Amino acid sequence: MAWNEPGGNNNDPWKNRGGRDQGPPDLDDVFKNLFGKFGKSGGNGGSGKSLGGIGAGILIGLIVVIWIISGFYTIREAERGVVLRFGEYYQQVEPGLRWAPTFVDSVIPVDVQSIRDKSSSGSMLTEDENVVDVQMEMQYRVVDPFRWTFAVENPEMSLSQSLDSAIRYVVGHSTMDDVLTDGREVTRQRVWEELQAIIEPYNMGVSIIDMNFRDARPPEQVKDAFDDAIAAQEDEQRFIREAEAYAREIEPRARGQVNRMNEEAQAYKEQVTLEAQGEVARFEELLPQYERAPEVTRERIYLETMQQVLSATSKILVDSKSGNNMMYLPLDKIMERQQNSSTPRSRSTLEGLQMPVLDEGQRSRNSAPSTGLRGESYREGR
Repeated sequence: MAWNEPGGNNNDPWKNRGGRDQGPPDLDDVFKNLFGKFGKSGGNGGSGKSLGGIGAGILIGLIVVIWIISGFYTIREAERGVVLRFGEYYQQVEPGLRWAPTFVDSVIPVDVQSIRDKSSSGSMLTEDENVVDVQMEMQYRVVDPFRWTFAVENPEMSLSQSLDSAIRYVVGHSTMDDVLTDGREVTRQRVWEELQAIIEPYNMGVSIIDMNFRDARPPEQVKDAFDDAIAAQEDEQRFIREAEAYAREIEPRARGQVNRMNEEAQAYKEQVTLEAQGEVARFEELLPQYERAPEVTRERIYLETMQQVLSATSKILVDSKSGNNMMYLPLDKIMERQQNSSTPRSRSTLEGLQMPVLDEGQRSRNSAPSTGLRGESYREGR
């Protein structure tokens, strides 16, 4: 039979005698009975007093142990701890396991190695009364935990407001083209310098690492026109670079051609000079022979000149009145012989003139034979 069935002979696990269903005992009753027993023990002479003193000592010891344990804390490698004693700055602690008396010292950890960033954006009015949307981002690092904690009430808010002020000041003193196109780097540098000047008097214990120009664009209503203008400026810079590259390529080539032409001109000059000097020397050698026998000299010069002129032509004259017979002319052999028989005129003339010239007496005695010979040679030359 189950204990809770009717007539179960009082099988109540909670020991509720008398057959009444009273449920589990109340916790308040249990604590009252416990404290009542301690009170009775304390009232029983000296043994109760000693037991109460031991309990108080144990309680005080536990409180002291808990107080000591609660004073341990850890500063991470990237942090520095600012210790306040009764709310006043006491010291700065390095990374590691530390202990501070609870309720006496309080520690504020400050990260001094991480690079933090803060951005700012908004629509701003430029110097030429145009509106631009600018977005910039600042990167900074805490270098003095004490100044960062106590120099200003809210350093994060102060930095944000200083960045907004610097951007609006610089954009307000710049034209729209400078902010949107080729003056972005100058604008970024000017914002950095202006921000440094703003936060320097506050001595906030921060160092500005970098300033990034994230975006700068015109309002949406005129964005297409400004995109076209920027594309035209980029094309202009590209054409300029291409022209400079072409100039760097063509200039050495032109200089080489100039040097080659100068060398060729110098060589031609030397050639003409030497030829002229040779002609002068030839005529100087020819002059004494001409003075001794001018008629012979003129005749030989004429014959050799005609021989040189006629040998350079490709025409052949044939007398066909005597008959109608077919003649075979070896033109290739004739042309080859003409090319191979190119004797310098000046040297042959000089060699002929340097032969012993007959005096006037001998020429008068031998006038008939010599005249006949000259006539035959003259007619052959003709």
